[in-house]
Amino acid sequence: MLLDGKAALVTGASRGIGRAIAVRLAEEGAKVAINYAGNDAAAAETKALVEAAGSEAILLKADVADKEACAKLIEDTAAEFGSIDILVNNAGITRDALLLRMKDEDFDAVIDTNLRSVFHLTRAAAKLMMKKRKGRIVNMSSIVGIIGNAGQTNYAAAKAGVIGLTKSAAKELASRGITVNAVAPGFIGTDMTAVLPESAKEALLSEIPLKRMGDPKDVAEAVLFLASDQAAYITGQVLNVDGGLVM
Repeated sequence: MLLDGKAALVTGASRGIGRAIAVRLAEEGAKVAINYAGNDAAAAETKALVEAAGSEAILLKADVADKEACAKLIEDTAAEFGSIDILVNNAGITRDALLLRMKDEDFDAVIDTNLRSVFHLTRAAAKLMMKKRKGRIVNMSSIVGIIGNAGQTNYAAAKAGVIGLTKSAAKELASRGITVNAVAPGFIGTDMTAVLPESAKEALLSEIPLKRMGDPKDVAEAVLFLASDQAAYITGQVLNVDGGLVM
C-alpha cells in the first residue's frame, strides 16, 4: 500500500472532502487523526469508515482557528501514532457576502480558519518532520483562490493566501525532504454546493468541460497522490481538480 505505516492528520475531516481524504488515506495504510470542529456524530461516522478500511483512527475535536489548538493537534497526533508523516490542511468555512456588505468579523473568521490555521499547523508539523527529514504537507486551496468569485472576497483571499504560503513553505522545507503542495478543487458535490439553486448549478455545469460536478473522491485521489512517494519529486505545486474549468 502507498502509505503503509504512515501517520496522517486531516483537518475538517468529519464530512465531505475531508472525510473522503481520511478514508482514502486509510485505504492505503495510513493511520488517521480525524480533526473536526463540532459534529460529534459525523466525526464518529468518519472514524468508523477509516476503521472499516482496515486502519487506525483517533478523533481530535478542535477549532483550527485557535493557535494553541493547532499546536495541540500536531502534538496529539504524534503522541498517539509516534510520528506525523502527512498533514492535510483541509478545514474551511464560508461567510459569503458582497464586498460592500461583508462584515469585518466574517472576513476575519474565514481568514482565521482557512488561512491562519494552515500557517499554524504547517509550522508545528514542520518542526517534527524536519527531524525525520521527510514529510508531506497538502493544503486545500480552491479555484476561487485563482480566479476569484463574486460574493467571496474573504474566501478567495484566504485560498489565494494558501497558494502563496504553500509555495513559500515548499522552498523553505525542500532541503529537509518535506514537500508542500496544494489542491484546488472546483465545484465539488458537498454540503456547501448542495444549497445552490438548480439554475446556478446548471449555469456552473455549462462552464465545466467535463460537464459534471466533482465528487469528494476526485479530490481525495489527488491528495493521496501528493501525500505518497509517487509524488516525491513534486513540491510547491497547485493541482486543480476542477473538470477543466480553469484551463
